[in-house]
Amino acid sequence: MEKTFDIFSGLRVGFALCGSYCTFGRVLPQAARLVTLGCDLYPIMSESASRTDTRFGTARSFFDELERIAGRSPMASIAETEPIGPRALLDVLVVAPCTGNTLSKLTHGITDTSVTMACKAQLRNGRPVVLAVSSNDGLGAGAVNIGTLLSRKHIYFVPYGQDDPYNKSCSLVACMELIPDAIAEAMNGKQMQPILV
Repeated sequence: MEKTFDIFSGLRVGFALCGSYCTFGRVLPQAARLVTLGCDLYPIMSESASRTDTRFGTARSFFDELERIAGRSPMASIAETEPIGPRALLDVLVVAPCTGNTLSKLTHGITDTSVTMACKAQLRNGRPVVLAVSSNDGLGAGAVNIGTLLSRKHIYFVPYGQDDPYNKSCSLVACMELIPDAIAEAMNGKQMQPILV
């Protein structure tokens, strides 16, 4: 069992899943790990993640697993995530996996999903948003969005690298096991380093 550090005890963590379905198997154990560390988890799923069955599993199975881990039902609509702002519900929000689509929307201020609304609501309060990127075009069309978001206040990244440089040279995936460490740094107003792994 992991040691519980004071920073995690009672920390209200929003944990949002976007539609990079192939990474759910690596992301959900980190949600469980945060609970073990003492965090109070508020699960969020994009509409796509909460409704789409894929070869990696059914939407219902992932929804149920996230609910089991957190002890509360995932928020999966704009209406459900909007109160995060006015109620100051979260200390930190993690988006894992954060797709290239969501990165683009955050860069351009588009709020049309439960996850982008959660981010907007969190940033409204000047509180940290931690992004765990998972994108096949992170070093392609999406690179400009990552660069822009790196310079934005209150936005932090989980360290990331190329997951398959020879077959998918533009693809980036965060080191999901570093999510708790990235949260700890973000709560201190710091970007975890090194960011490129």
